[in-house]
Amino acid sequence: MIPQLVTVRHRRRNGRALRLYVPVVPVLLVLSPLLLLGVLAGLVACLVFRVSPMGALRGTGRLLWALPGTRIEIEQGRTAVLVSVR
Repeated sequence: MIPQLVTVRHRRRNGRALRLYVPVVPVLLVLSPLLLLGVLAGLVACLVFRVSPMGALRGTGRLLWALPGTRIEIEQGRTAVLVSVR
């Protein structure tokens, strides 16, 4: 299942937290023209580097399928960032 919601939480130096909820499907719809250009560039790169386009597509699909449940936490000093994919 592809991710539906990405939550980004940023804790500032003063201790206040900023939380952003990013829905994946509407963002993909808005960015779909760029996504099409990215797919075409990926196909050209596969041909240049002699990589199977179907294998690259399958690997990308597996990566997207594994994203839900991923948590990325970065903390440096008093600043912290948490990215959660649901």
